[in-house]
Amino acid sequence: MKRGSSLLNQHLMLDIVQAIEHLDKGSIFVDVRSPSEFAQATIPGAHNIPILTEEQRVEVGTLHKQSGANHARRRGMELISPRLPELISRISGLQQEFKRPVIVFCWRGGLRSAAMTAFLHLCGLPVFQLQGGHKAFRRHILEYFEHGSWARMFVLRGLTGVGKTRILEQLSKKGWPVLNLEALANHRGSAFGAIGCSEQPGQKQFEALLWNELRNTSADDYMLTEGESRHIGRVMLPARLHDALQHETTLWLETDMDTRIRVIAEDYAVDDLPAQAFIQPLNALVQRLGHERVKQLHELLAQRHWEALIRELMVQYYDPLYAHTKPQLRVEIWVDPFESEHKELLQTLTTIINASPRNEEPAR
Repeated sequence: MKRGSSLLNQHLMLDIVQAIEHLDKGSIFVDVRSPSEFAQATIPGAHNIPILTEEQRVEVGTLHKQSGANHARRRGMELISPRLPELISRISGLQQEFKRPVIVFCWRGGLRSAAMTAFLHLCGLPVFQLQGGHKAFRRHILEYFEHGSWARMFVLRGLTGVGKTRILEQLSKKGWPVLNLEALANHRGSAFGAIGCSEQPGQKQFEALLWNELRNTSADDYMLTEGESRHIGRVMLPARLHDALQHETTLWLETDMDTRIRVIAEDYAVDDLPAQAFIQPLNALVQRLGHERVKQLHELLAQRHWEALIRELMVQYYDPLYAHTKPQLRVEIWVDPFESEHKELLQTLTTIINASPRNEEPAR
């Protein structure tokens, strides 16, 4: 029911470019779609204040198909009216807290967002409707990853357990610009990567979060990131970004086996997790390792011999699997992921950055 936009004067509407300018200025984005729509994907930072419940949205949608738009609109108003004071109070509270205009959106800039924008405007709040709704935002994301530009990447690679993600987090705290793909994907990017993590975002939301990290960078900037396969759990890197990472400068990190085992044990908090969490990922290795080897790994798991289990997984599975990720052109650096200075790594990065006149000196 996109015709809802005709309820509003043009001065109350923003196109996607104008809306993103407001996003940069800290305006409040309110997604009035249902919780299930919001959970699938939204604009980063948006607040979900549904104008209809899940059941009400289904009811109005069914009525629209069966009896037409006018009947659906009337029923929608009947359902919304009792909740209007509460909805307006919640959004007004956000506006008073952040002192910024409110940008309201729904799926495609239809009746839901138009009605809420009109009500808020009548109450005197500074408010706009996003034309085209989340659908317009999604088109913007796709266009960005198809044709946009972003920062040059310095890619940390190395065998499992060398501490790449840990080092990125340490460098981020020092002020270095970091793109933490595993944090955005909520997955460690391996067969065991989901263990101990909450649910991953959907593909559309992952791309929105990724866009939000990259959108204010240009080809003259740089970021540090970790080498990943295109799939990180259930989500995928956009093709152009993944392809770019394969051609960027690689810093190959090395450390000893005992340190790698300790990193894995700490990152996965193995002493705090039930052994059952590892059973299904181990079973998934049968095709590569065979039943007998996987049986031996299960025996180590049952005895909670974590050090031996992790070592065997490194030697039998991870190292052979990821050996091919060591590119011919690389800078090799020995690291200790348990110390935070990383002098050799930072000296190497600074040398590379200074050799490229388009990049500025890194923040400290």
